[in-house]
Order: sequence, then structure tokens, then C-alpha cells
Amino acid sequence: MRKFLEKAKRNRTFSFGKDLYDRTMRDDVAGLAAQLAYFFLLAIFPGLVFLITLLGFIDLQTESVLNLLEPYVPEDAMNLIEVNVDKVVNEQNGGLLSFGLLSMLWFASNGVNAVMNAFNRAYDVAETRSFIKTRALSIVFTLAIIFMIVFALIVPVFGQVIGAAVFKAIGLSDSFSYVWSITRLVASFFVLFALFSFLYTFAPDRKLKRREVISGAVFATVGWIVVSYSFAYYVDKFANYANTYGGLGGIIILMLWFYLTAWVILLGGEINGLLHHYRTSDNNSRNEK
Repeated sequence: MRKFLEKAKRNRTFSFGKDLYDRTMRDDVAGLAAQLAYFFLLAIFPGLVFLITLLGFIDLQTESVLNLLEPYVPEDAMNLIEVNVDKVVNEQNGGLLSFGLLSMLWFASNGVNAVMNAFNRAYDVAETRSFIKTRALSIVFTLAIIFMIVFALIVPVFGQVIGAAVFKAIGLSDSFSYVWSITRLVASFFVLFALFSFLYTFAPDRKLKRREVISGAVFATVGWIVVSYSFAYYVDKFANYANTYGGLGGIIILMLWFYLTAWVILLGGEINGLLHHYRTSDNNSRNEK
């Protein structure tokens, strides 16, 4: 057993896993994930109201926004989101858009600010940017995320129309649904990858090149898709939170999904931070203490 442990310690994969575990414990990733989940919950409803109201002006329906979430969110949590959004959104108006924008920007920017602090921990750096600059950056990041979401919503809608017309013209209309499902999955992967790459590159208070964050971005993209699908399947097939929490079951499921999402995002940041430590042999790293 001792020989096995000594051999395992010399294994790079084992060593990386151990170092990553140590860093997640020291950086309190579990506590930070809970904090992020709280901000996600506060931001999601005004954020969805803002998106749905905004997209209503360009003739996209509420279902277009909700369908983007549906494959990844457990059924009970999705029902909770749909019911609350439908209660608020009954017509497009500027007041609703302004309220949704301001509420979403405040709560979401708090969440992004927490992400920035978490990534600083991952790179073992102190925040040197001023409060105004960090708040402005968090709002810019939030708006960039919104832009990516809107892009992810608009492209499939118009892409489906164009794709259906092309397949019909070449006599392959029966194959379009299969090809389109694969195309949407691939497009979702690249949109998520771009989003995570953006966050991992610019959120920490350290200059980073895009290639330095690829590992964490790939992990976060694949990890979020796998975790979301797996959690949704588990909740739909095996768990029944309604029996335990009653009417709060949907909120509990939503919070758990946010918590798992936050874990994946933060782990991606920790992976990038650890790889950066390996590359630079940073003597200030807490792993060297």
C-alpha cells in the first residue's frame, strides 16, 4: 500500500488532482459557490424579464429565451421559472425593460464581482483595482454575457429558417431536424466556451493570454453541460424534492443547480490558476507555503 501511494504521488495526474483539491479547500470554493448561487438566484428573474422584454421588441417570443434553458434545468425548477416570468411579462413596455435592466445589472454585477474575487484567490493575487473600476468591469462583463445570450438566441432562430430553406432546396428536408439538433449542440458548446474564456481572461487582476485559460474554459464548458444534464436527469427520475420541501421544492432545486454551476465555474478558475502556478513557479503561491 505504501509503495502504491509513493508511486501515485509521483504520478502527474495524481499530483495535479491533489494540488487542485488543496487549493479548492484553501480558497473556500464551497463557500464561494454558495455565495454565487445566491447572487444567481437574485439575478435570474429580473435578467429573464429584461431579456424577454428586449427580445419582444425584435419579434422573438418568450419561449425562445426559456427554450435556451430548458435542456439544462430540472423540470421543477423550469416550471418555477416559467410561472414567475409569465406573471411579470404580459406586454412589452419601457418601464418593465428599465426595471429589469437595473435590477439585473445590480444583482448580476454583484455575482460577477464575487467571481472576480474568487479568480484572484485562484491566482494568489490581491485586488489592486479601485472599487469604481471593479464595479464598472463587473457591469461590462454582465452586459457582455447578455450580448452573448442574445446572440445565442437570435442565431438559432434565423439559422433554423435559413437551414430549413437550404435543405428543402436540395431535397433533404427530412434530415434537417437531426442535423439541426447537432448544430445547436455544437453552437451551444462554442458560445459557452467563448463566455467562459472571456471571464477567465479578464476577470482576474492579472494579465493573461487567451491560450492560458483554454484548459479551464474547456473544463467549465464540458463540466457545466454534463453536470446540468446529469442533475436534471437525477431530479426528474429519482429525486422528489416536493415531498421534502413542499412548495419550496422548485426553489431548492434551482438553488442546487446554481450551486453546481458555481462549483464548475470556480473549479475552471482554480485549474487555470494552478496551471499558471506550474508554468511560472510563483514563489508567492500558497501551495509553496
